[in-house]
Amino acid sequence: MTGGERKATRRGRHRPPQGPALVGPSADHTEPHTKGSTMKTRFTELFGVEHPITMGGMQAVGRAELVAAAANAGCLAFLSALTQPTPADLMREIERTRTLTDKPFGVNLTILPTITPPPYAEYRRAIIAAGIPVVETAGANPAEHVEDFKAHGIRVIHKCTAARHAVKAEKLGVDAVSIDGFECAGHPGEDDIPALVLIPSTVDKISIPVVASGGIADARGLVAALALGADAVNLGTRFMCTAEATIHERVKEAIVAHDETSTDLIFRSFRNTARVARNAVSQRVLEIERQGGTFDDVRDLVAGARGREVYATGDIDHGIWWASTAQGLIHDIPTVASLVDTVMKEATAIVGDRLTRLAQAV
Repeated sequence: MTGGERKATRRGRHRPPQGPALVGPSADHTEPHTKGSTMKTRFTELFGVEHPITMGGMQAVGRAELVAAAANAGCLAFLSALTQPTPADLMREIERTRTLTDKPFGVNLTILPTITPPPYAEYRRAIIAAGIPVVETAGANPAEHVEDFKAHGIRVIHKCTAARHAVKAEKLGVDAVSIDGFECAGHPGEDDIPALVLIPSTVDKISIPVVASGGIADARGLVAALALGADAVNLGTRFMCTAEATIHERVKEAIVAHDETSTDLIFRSFRNTARVARNAVSQRVLEIERQGGTFDDVRDLVAGARGREVYATGDIDHGIWWASTAQGLIHDIPTVASLVDTVMKEATAIVGDRLTRLAQAV
């Protein structure tokens, strides 16, 4: 029996609340309008996609099969540049993705402080040479990369964990920001601000489109994010748990079996907080941190090679692996097409039925 069977989805500054009704076009397309199972927002218009849904970069997960499936389903999906060992490998992965979809897709470039940094400039040149239309940057200050990408007509979305970072990103000239609430997998920053506050706080401070990220896995999250002022949502853990994700089936079954409490926040004592799926390794890391250990004391436990082995072999206790609190909302392992279709149909129903009835009752 599988886990699924056992468990069986600025505008203007300080803009006043718009109420629950999300239906109906507006002059500046601030609010979405729906038709069938689509929603049109500033995000969908700017990036030329059908749905206000992204699949952001995910290390070791953002490969051609999953990216193409999400693109074919009408979403904006991103290959993860650093998942590929070299810029030449990234070029080949881009071409492989193009054999699987004729829809637009992007590349994520995450800039991390490391002792031996990857050749970021070479990855950037590969992305430009490949004619990629949009890049998602994340991590450290992306100024150098934004300037070069924009000079070549490439749109940029920068992933942030705080409203102040979004303000800075807008000043750098990015086209949109993806804002990660505290619920997210990976690095949520050190402010611990959940999405319910972080999304509208960010929307109040910038004028470019906002993608809501962190703990979103179904139609309810999409509609809630739009109500908070976002123009799209990012699904991470939810896309990991689909048929096309090239990770071991046991990892997907673990996500289905987990609930919203099945994560750990490691590296807090190092001021580099990371949310990972709870397992034997994450618990050991927390124990070492409680005992006053340094990063050197956990380095071998958290090595990226061990995490990649989890995805390859399905041994979920071999290393740390990323997952958000959205695990509590994930109950199956659908195809990407089925997932997106369900999210959009249910979101349209929520807007057109429940929220409309609430608005009429006022």
